[in-house]
Amino acid sequence: MYDMGTRKRALALVGQGRSLNSVSKETGVSRAAIRSWQTRIEPLERGRADPCPRCAAKPRAPEDPAAYSYLLGLYLGDGCISHQRRGVHSLRIACADAWPGLIEACAKAISAVRPTNKVCRVQSIGCQYVTSSSKHWPCLFPQHGPGKKHDRKIALEPWQQEIVDAHPWDFIRGLIHSDGCRITNWTTRMIRGVCKRYDYPRYFFSNKSDDIRDLFTDTLNKLGVGWTHCTRHGKPFTISIARKADVALMDVHVGPKH
Repeated sequence: MYDMGTRKRALALVGQGRSLNSVSKETGVSRAAIRSWQTRIEPLERGRADPCPRCAAKPRAPEDPAAYSYLLGLYLGDGCISHQRRGVHSLRIACADAWPGLIEACAKAISAVRPTNKVCRVQSIGCQYVTSSSKHWPCLFPQHGPGKKHDRKIALEPWQQEIVDAHPWDFIRGLIHSDGCRITNWTTRMIRGVCKRYDYPRYFFSNKSDDIRDLFTDTLNKLGVGWTHCTRHGKPFTISIARKADVALMDVHVGPKH
């Protein structure tokens, strides 16, 4: 929860004609939270959360669709939803300790999607679980179900597809940050009798689920990014992006984990 001073400062900056995006970057407060303060600046009562946009009489998209698109990618890769008690569910995203920037980005995305729900970080061996509890995570991520994701059908609802189509790079970045990486390969060539080494970067995305890999490649196709399949034990498992122009485009919109 943000204190009243932070809330008033953010609203004062908006009152100066600043955009929500610039105020969010300066204060570290999500755009969704600032937008909600424009109608109610007082903190909500303890234990009371924002109504779920999917449970409204007329279901709507989350307040910050770009953050949702990114969080959807993280969830499909390294996320899970588990039932607690009294109808409450816990969203957990596993983030490696090696990438503190990813941990911060994940926490901010969760806060942007559910501004009044607390976000916690639970340390485990080599990673942190960024977690948040809400009754509405299954509403926001209808892909939730029993068993592992690669053992069941994974498909986006029409409203989710609309968000991904509007914010495709956020979705791709979430998938790469969860189950992907940017690495530098190398090879050698004989040039005039001299063996020279050449380094070249490429992106990989690996997931056991055929459906999740298809969501990744379908989005890449719409963005005009070329890709190829790499097999494991003769079965598709990893998506490779290696052409120079495609890697350059990924670097602009995704970049390496940090």
